[in-house]
Formats: sequence, structure tokens, C-alpha cells
Amino acid sequence: MSAFLTQASPNSSTSMAPTFLLVGLPGLSAVPSWWTILFITVYILSVLGNGTILWIIALEPTLHRPMYFFLSLLSVSDVGLATGLMPTLLGLALADAHAVPASACLLQMFFVHVFSVMESSVLLTMALDRALAICRPLHYPTLLTNDVISKLTLAIVFRSLGLHLPLPFLLAHMPYCHPQVLTHSYCLHPDMTRLACPGAWGAIYSLFVVLSAMVSDPLVIFFSYGLIGRVLRGLGSSENRWKAGQTCAAHLSAVLFFYVPMILLALIDHLRVPIPQPAHTLLSYIHFLLPPLINPILYSVKMKEIRERILKRLQPRKVGCAQ
Repeated sequence: MSAFLTQASPNSSTSMAPTFLLVGLPGLSAVPSWWTILFITVYILSVLGNGTILWIIALEPTLHRPMYFFLSLLSVSDVGLATGLMPTLLGLALADAHAVPASACLLQMFFVHVFSVMESSVLLTMALDRALAICRPLHYPTLLTNDVISKLTLAIVFRSLGLHLPLPFLLAHMPYCHPQVLTHSYCLHPDMTRLACPGAWGAIYSLFVVLSAMVSDPLVIFFSYGLIGRVLRGLGSSENRWKAGQTCAAHLSAVLFFYVPMILLALIDHLRVPIPQPAHTLLSYIHFLLPPLINPILYSVKMKEIRERILKRLQPRKVGCAQ
């Protein structure tokens, strides 16, 4: 590690070095088998859970509706996010590989943040979908047509790719005033831009990306749920209120699981709260690894149609005997 610490000092600037050093979770190498089993189990369960959601939605014509199409996009982003994190996580757990080539680090950073912003965009779209369905039920079918859904999907893809496409090139060519030591177990652009010299364009653009996606999206989502809550309070029947609320329960839980750890991490970094590094690293694990694992469970349990279709597909079919 000493080689990395002597690469740059606060008073000098250098170009990007060939490798980055991942600190990860201290003590990880002491119990590699336990962490390896945990990471692999979380990943396999995440892929199986989200794959099941995609499989059910694809096979069931009754689920070919906007809400379930957006849910399938959420599952795709969850699988992509978990897959993007695994190479360095397993490298640290299996081989104690702290050094990562700069090109591989930039590539991981790109895909992790593309799928992270994609997930945020899908959660935003799902919140707007629920707000339209509950606040404007009569206009909902005409407002959210197949053409509109196609345009929203393209907007999500172009937003996720477009925001992050310049980042690898900006970060690769910006001056670094600090050693290339990253505090997490994977490459993240806020972590990398902290190493840049003051005023570097890569750091400025990174801040713009964070503000344009990870700050604006939760604000609009919670505003949408404020509108939904106002409509639900106006419903005369408690049964109707309960049914309408249940349709939003899974989505709101997914929103909280995704954004609360992220907001806590941002506040800890901004306010420089003195918490132990292992706690900070574990919070980042929760932010990135918990949603892909929990979301399929939430939607399978909370959404009756998904649950019933899964059980129907898993039950053995009765075969009649010919007389």
C-alpha cells in the first residue's frame, strides 16, 4: 500500500496511475470463506428472485400492463447492479486482491452507476405511474399508452447511459492530487473524484450527475406519494383506501431500501460524521446489495397478482387419465 500512498501529495498533481487500491472491509481477508459464501449467496438469490419476476411477467398475458413492465425494468437494473459489483467484491473475498487496473475500475464504475441511475429512474417512473393510476384513474389508460411507455423506456436508457458516458473519459484525464486509494470494495465515481485536484472538470461533472439523478429523483418520488396520500385520505371507504394503499406498499418499501442508505452515506460524507470505516463500508453494501435481494421478495409478497402467478406456475399440473 505504501506505493499508492507515495503517488501524490496534496501539493502536487499527477495523471491517473495504472492501478487503484480498494480498501474494502477491514478484516475481510481474515475470514475469506465466510464472506465468499455470503456474497455468492446474495448474488445467486438476487439473480434467481429477479429472474423469477421477469419470467412470470413474460409468460403471463394478464401481467402485460404498465406497472408490471416497469417492474421488469426494475428487475433488469437490479441484476445489472449486482453483477457489476461482484468482480471486485469476489476478488477481495477470494484472493485479497486490493489492486485493480485503472481501466477495469473505470469500467466497473460506469456499469455500477448506469444501473444505479437506471434503478432510480425506474423507481421514479413507477411512482408517477401509481400517482396517475390513483389520482387520475379515469384518464390513466389514455395517458399511459404503449407509445408513451416505449418513450419512457428509451428516456430511462438514454438518461442512464448519457449521464455516465463522459465520466470515464473525464476521470481518466483529470489531475490527481491524492493517492489513488478508494475507501469502498468497488469503484464509485464520488470516491474517485475526491482524489482529484480542486476544480477538476471530472469532479464538477460527477457532482452534476449526483444532483441530477440521486437528489432530484427521490424528491419527485416523495412528492408523488404526497399526492397519493392526499387522495387516499379523501376516499370514503376504508376498504378502498386499504386496497389502494396495498398497491403502493411494495414500491414504497423498495424506494426506502434504495434511497435511505444512500442518503445516510451522503450525509455522513458531507457532515464528516466520525463513524468507523467498517460501519461506513457495511452501509454501502446495504445500499447496493440489499435492493436486488429484497425487491423480488417485496413484490412477490405484497402484490397479490405476482404471488398468485408464481404459485400457479410452481404447482404441479394434474394430468387426466385417458379412459
